Amino acid sequence: MSTPGDGTVQAAGCVLWRRSPVDGGLQICLVHRPKHDDWSHPKGKVERGEEPLAAALREVEEETGYTAAPGPALPTLRYVANGRPKQVRYWAAEAVAGAFTPTDEVDRILWLSPAAARLRLTQSRDRALIDALLDTPHLP
Repeated sequence: MSTPGDGTVQAAGCVLWRRSPVDGGLQICLVHRPKHDDWSHPKGKVERGEEPLAAALREVEEETGYTAAPGPALPTLRYVANGRPKQVRYWAAEAVAGAFTPTDEVDRILWLSPAAARLRLTQSRDRALIDALLDTPHLP
């Protein structure tokens, strides 16, 4: 979906998190996309008539297999991808239930500590989203 007139690709995603089942520490989910051979937060294009938050939660479920409870909005990222401007709106979201099944689009996920996730992310712009999540006062 694009903003009328300017051609900006509209996308949405989440910084998906959970508490470690082992020690209760914060873990962040990253997805690996074999087409791009990169590690990122789950995200995707907003479909026509779809609300950005609904798109973000749909993409989380499609890419990770997890349903998520949305939390506060995080910074919106703007950049150029494939020669076109792209805007990605993000939310914090807690993984509620689910299980990962590999697909052609996402072949692996990792649950990592914030520090390890920051190092694993391919795009440096995605690291600011981890900082924003950690600065969220509503994070249990």
